[in-house]
Amino acid sequence: MLHLRVISPPADTDRVVELLTVEAGATNLVVFPGAARQPAGDVVMCDVVREAGNPVLAKLRAMKLHERGSIAIENVDVSLSRSAQRAADAAPGLAADAVVWDEIEQKTGEETDLSGTYLLMLGIATIIAGIGVLLDQPILIVGAMVVGPEFGPLAALCVGIVRARARTMRRALTALGVGFPIAIAATIVNTWLLDLLGLVDKGMLLRDRPLTDFIWQPDAFSWIVGFFAGIAGMLSLTSSKAGPLIGVLISVTTVPAAANIAAALAYGVWHEAWGSTVQLFLNLAAIVVAGVLTLLVQRWWWRRRV
Repeated sequence: MLHLRVISPPADTDRVVELLTVEAGATNLVVFPGAARQPAGDVVMCDVVREAGNPVLAKLRAMKLHERGSIAIENVDVSLSRSAQRAADAAPGLAADAVVWDEIEQKTGEETDLSGTYLLMLGIATIIAGIGVLLDQPILIVGAMVVGPEFGPLAALCVGIVRARARTMRRALTALGVGFPIAIAATIVNTWLLDLLGLVDKGMLLRDRPLTDFIWQPDAFSWIVGFFAGIAGMLSLTSSKAGPLIGVLISVTTVPAAANIAAALAYGVWHEAWGSTVQLFLNLAAIVVAGVLTLLVQRWWWRRRV
């Protein structure tokens, strides 16, 4: 269930209240006349089941309330209310299947910022994975996947494509296109430093690495794993069930490949660097294709149900 807090110009409040009153999926309506100061206006609050979220928000946006007032959305984790249950029963479809587009656009839009934190986290993840590649230690690869933050920009790119948001797509591509090269460069430098300290050497990369060789040897499973990771990631986002494990699932196909690129470039093992590069781009493409298809299917299915 969603909680809406609307700041409405007084002239529009009656229309807002009428809209929310007749909407079967809205309940717990509260009005505070003249309570808002910046922007000035009336405060209207209500709960809306996720199934009714898109039509309600579309009507509020059509009234330009997001420009002349304010619309805030929060998720309600628990609602003990018979009225709320009746609203859920009256709305078509199931809450788990509902995609609230304004919500996911806001979420993913925040993940496209090319911030210092994002670059640092991606760099640390790739460095850890680079050490795991040289030591042939899957536990380090898994640790790196926990740290990797690339799920946000990838999800934003998928949403931007489906919603035709050119600005979101540009920002997501910038975050990915700048983030990965910087992370790879940092991992190359780290590998050189470790080599100077005598902690790693080229032979560690050239030896048999049965536990991590798959990272630079792309095959059909590279696409399959990336594709299903993209589906799982997008479903977790649209159903508001995104968690750290989904980020790990996305990173299993990206961060290790970037790390192997760095290690191979650091030691001039060009065939392995090329294989890792193909693996990285293949997985990124699979995730984006799967994410876009998932969103399109969800939109089609929801419109059909409604």
